[in-house]
Amino acid sequence: KISPNNKIPAIVDQDGPRGEPISVFESGAILQYLGRKTGLFYSQDEQERVEVEQWLMWQMGGLGPMLGQNHHFSRFAPEKIPYAIERYLNETKRLYSVLNKQLIGQKFVAGEYSIADMAILPWILRYEWQGIQLEDYPYVKEYVERLTARPAIQRALSIQL
Repeated sequence: KISPNNKIPAIVDQDGPRGEPISVFESGAILQYLGRKTGLFYSQDEQERVEVEQWLMWQMGGLGPMLGQNHHFSRFAPEKIPYAIERYLNETKRLYSVLNKQLIGQKFVAGEYSIADMAILPWILRYEWQGIQLEDYPYVKEYVERLTARPAIQRALSIQL
């Protein structure tokens, strides 16, 4: 049993702790696990790590769920419900404003490029689906441009699903 929720993402690391395979499910848990294991994109410094974790949890508890609801009600719901569309569009705009403010004077959400940025980017790449004009959020626009210029992200975005 890899994921008790029977959903992706989920991984099995054959070289887990104690020399045994370990299953990890949920994107945030996977990012934290791999960050700790590899020592990459997840600081060993406690204060820096807490900053990253706050923004990772912000994505998992706010950005992802609210933008997901925005996508659902504005693009996929069989019945258009104006209240739901407006409610989630307003919350989406609020969250973009929070992110825009956080990015003033810094390149990434929590100091250096981190697992928090990895979690945030896929959601904001669909800004057009969300009824968002990136020009209204200039620091988010720069952030998207900066992240999508990274070679690893370019490779990931080139994969046709």
